[in-house]
Amino acid sequence: MLSIEIPDNYSYVFLTCGVLPAVANLLLGGKVMGARKTYNVQYPNLYATPGYHKNADEFNRVQRGHQHIFETLGDFRALSFIGGLAHPLVCAGCGVVYTLGNVLYMAGYSDNKLDVKNARMKKGGPISVLAFLASLVCATKFSISLIK
Repeated sequence: MLSIEIPDNYSYVFLTCGVLPAVANLLLGGKVMGARKTYNVQYPNLYATPGYHKNADEFNRVQRGHQHIFETLGDFRALSFIGGLAHPLVCAGCGVVYTLGNVLYMAGYSDNKLDVKNARMKKGGPISVLAFLASLVCATKFSISLIK
């Protein structure tokens, strides 16, 4: 039988990889709600329709910036919760960087003054990928250590 000990600093992993991204998601969702009002995009439309909505691109950039976090959030949390069992402070730091990266990604992507192809890169959004990869390494290392 295998037993796993939870390290003393593991509570930081819960805070930064569980709670912090949820708070960021709520804040980013609030920006989408504001954009719905500003650009008059009503429910049930997830995105604005070009040619139908006057400011479709502007709204869709805000919506897309928010949707980005959902593409990796589940995997990031799983990797961080696993990797945090061996490297709690590293994974906790990854949670802060990952969340910041997603906030910066939305800030860049929704900035209508920037070219859409480069907007997500301009404000630091890609740092979330570094945090994801670091959590992947921690989770892989810990998982391999369990193999007997």
